[in-house]
Amino acid sequence: MPIPQNNQRIAAIFRAMANLLASQRANPYRVRAYRRAADSISALEEDLAAIGQRHALEGIEGIGRELSEKIEEFLRTGTVQAYEALKTPLPDHVRDWSRLPGLSESLVAYLYARLSITTLNDLERLVRSHMLRTVPGFTGSEDRLLEAITDLRQQIRTTKDGVP
Repeated sequence: MPIPQNNQRIAAIFRAMANLLASQRANPYRVRAYRRAADSISALEEDLAAIGQRHALEGIEGIGRELSEKIEEFLRTGTVQAYEALKTPLPDHVRDWSRLPGLSESLVAYLYARLSITTLNDLERLVRSHMLRTVPGFTGSEDRLLEAITDLRQQIRTTKDGVP
């Protein structure tokens, strides 16, 4: 029997959320919860809309109050706001930090999404506080990173002044 379309779609959203959260180094239990919920939903033969009408979503294995609310939101609106927020790409100026020594794309996403490091000044403060070295995934030298931040800041000033 084919999986109902609502079930396919919400399972796909939950899997995508798990992957995005994993790339941002979110709590592994949270990532696993989304994957487990996606698997449970994919195994259902009954449409989630019918289960939701009976107020029985939390009876599905792996679905608690938070995930139940996300399913209800999807059934009402066709989307999950938390998923849309996770999909929002990094601003270009932040994504460019992955070119700095010791920073990877996933580390930059983590710094932006989880630690609210949104400006070059924020990043410099984090490095100078020596807290970046405690973040898993930082592999570089703080001194080299500070030099690169200074160089990047100079490049930005030069570009803004109209000099290539």
